[in-house]
Amino acid sequence: MSRREGILSAGLVFVVALAVRVWAATQITFPRPEDAAYYVGVARNLVEGRGFVSDAIWSFGTPPLAFPRPAFEVWLPLPTFLAAIPMSLFGTTFAAAQVSSIVVGSIVCVLAWRIAADVAAVREMPVGRARTLALGAGLAAAVYLPLVLASAQPDSTMPFAALVLVACLIMNRMLRPIDRTQVEGRGPAALLEWGREMARSRARGLFVLGITLGFAALTRNEAVWLALTWAIVAWWVAGRAVAAGAVRPIRGVSSVGRPVSPAERTRFGQWWPLVGFVGLLALLVFAPWAYRNWAVFGSPLPGQAISNALFLDGRDVFAWQDPPTLSRYLAAGPATLIGLRWTGLVHNLVSVLLLLGVPLSIIGLLGLPMAWRAAPLRPLLLFSVITFLVATLVFPVSTTWGTFLHAAGAIHVLLVISALLVLDAVIGWVGRRRGWTRPVAWLGPTFAIAGCLLFSGVLLAGDGRASRETSARFEALASALRDPSFAMPIDAEPGPIITDFPIWLAEATRHPTLALPNEGPESLLDLARSFDPPARLLVVDADNTGIWPALIIAGSTGSECFVPLELPVEDVLAFRIGCPDR
Repeated sequence: MSRREGILSAGLVFVVALAVRVWAATQITFPRPEDAAYYVGVARNLVEGRGFVSDAIWSFGTPPLAFPRPAFEVWLPLPTFLAAIPMSLFGTTFAAAQVSSIVVGSIVCVLAWRIAADVAAVREMPVGRARTLALGAGLAAAVYLPLVLASAQPDSTMPFAALVLVACLIMNRMLRPIDRTQVEGRGPAALLEWGREMARSRARGLFVLGITLGFAALTRNEAVWLALTWAIVAWWVAGRAVAAGAVRPIRGVSSVGRPVSPAERTRFGQWWPLVGFVGLLALLVFAPWAYRNWAVFGSPLPGQAISNALFLDGRDVFAWQDPPTLSRYLAAGPATLIGLRWTGLVHNLVSVLLLLGVPLSIIGLLGLPMAWRAAPLRPLLLFSVITFLVATLVFPVSTTWGTFLHAAGAIHVLLVISALLVLDAVIGWVGRRRGWTRPVAWLGPTFAIAGCLLFSGVLLAGDGRASRETSARFEALASALRDPSFAMPIDAEPGPIITDFPIWLAEATRHPTLALPNEGPESLLDLARSFDPPARLLVVDADNTGIWPALIIAGSTGSECFVPLELPVEDVLAFRIGCPDR
C-alpha cells in the first residue's frame, strides 16, 4: 500500500481504538486488580513529591521492611512512569492515570494492523484482500475485549504488549531474505554502496531492538523470554545469511562493505554480534534501574522470582514466618505438583486466552499452525509459546494470580490475526466451491469485529459495575476507619494496618498497610511487633478463603489476641491486635 494509504489506515485504527478505550475507561472507575492500584499509587506519590515509595508492604521477601516502603521490589517501574506523565498534567486521579494506558492500548492496535499488513505482503495477497486483512486486524483488536479491558487499567499489560510487538516487527524485518537481484550486474562502487546501506539499515534495526528490549525489561520480568526469542531469531538470521552467501566476499567485498574474515563466515560468527550488540544496549537502558535496586534492596535484579516458582498456594506471596522453600515444595509430592501445573494450564489457556475473547480467540487458537506458516508472525508466535510454557510449568501457582495474564497482551494480538487468517482462508475456500465471482474478503473481519463488539459491550458493563461497587466499598471502609466513633480510628493509630487487601486499603486511606500472611496467630503477632510503631489493627474480608478470619471465628488457640471491633461495613471485619506479652 502507498504511504498515504498506510497513514490513513493506521490513523483510522488509532482513532477507533482510542474512542473505544475512552468509553471503557468511563466504565472502569477503580483500579482492579490490586497491581493497577499499586502502579497508580506510586505514580501519585512521585508526582506529589513523596518519592518513589508505596504505602503498602504486600510482600516480605525483600528488605528493607519499613515505611515509607521503597517501591517495586518485585514489579517494574515503566507503567508508573507512564502514568505519572498525565497525572502531572491533569491531577493525581485514577482517571488521569488511565490516559497513558488508553494511548498505549491504542498504539497496540496500530501495531496489530502493521503486523497483519506484513503478513499480507509476504503472502502476496491481492491488494483488496491485503487491505482488508490489515485493517480488519487493527479494528478487531480495537474492540477485542481482553485488549480493551487491559487498556482501561494503567498497569504493565499494554506497555509490555506494545514493546513485544515492536520487537517482533523488527525481528521479522531481520528475517526477510536477502534479495540478490539488487546486486546482480552492479559494479564494485554500486555494490559497495548497497552493502553500506544494508549495514546502516540493519544497525538501525538492531539499535531500536536493543532499546526496546531495555524498556521491556523495565516493564515486566518476561522481557527475558523476549530476549530469548531474539537469540533464536538471530540464529535463524545468521543461518540465512550464511546460506545466501551474504557473508562471503563478492569481488573482494562483503555485503557490509568490508573484507570478511574466516570466522565471520560461520553461523556463530554472524550470530553473536547480533545478540551481543542488542544485549549491550538493553543492559545500558536497564542499568540505572539496576543500580537503584542495588542501592535500595541490595540486588540489581527484581527479587523473589525463584521463590515464586516454589509457591504451593497463591497466598505464599504474603508469607512471613513460613516462606516457600525447595524442601517444602518437593515434599508436596508428584501428584500435587502435577496438579498445580494442570491448574495453571487450564487457567492460562481458558481464563486468560480464550474466555473473554470468544469466539475470535477460539478460532485464533485453532489457526496457530497456519500462523506459523506466515513468516512475519513467527517471532511473536515463538515468544508466545515460550512465555506460555514457562508461566504454566515453572510458575503454575503465581500464574493463577496474574503472571501470565499481564504478559499476554501481545499474545491476544496474535490470536486476533490468526483468527482473521482462518476466516480469510475459509471464505476463500467457500468462494471457490460456490463459484463466487466477486471478492468477499470483508466478511471475515466483519464477523470478527461484530463478535468482539457484542461481547465487549455486554461484559464491559459488568466489569464497570464491579469496579464501581469496589470503589464504593473502599470509600465506605476508609470513612468508617477514620470515624471518631470507631474504637481505633486510623488517624490516631500510627501503626500499620494488617489486611488481606493491603494495596487497595493503602490507596483508599493513605495509611500504611501490611499484607496478611496465611499463617497462624503467632506469626501474625510477630509481624505486628516487627514494626515501630507496632500494628494494632487487623482488617479482613469476611469471605476470605484463607485461614483468616476463620481462626478467630472458630475460637482457635491464639484467637483471644484478636478482639472484634464494630465496623459498619458489610462483609469486612476488624479486630484489635493484643497479647503484648506473646
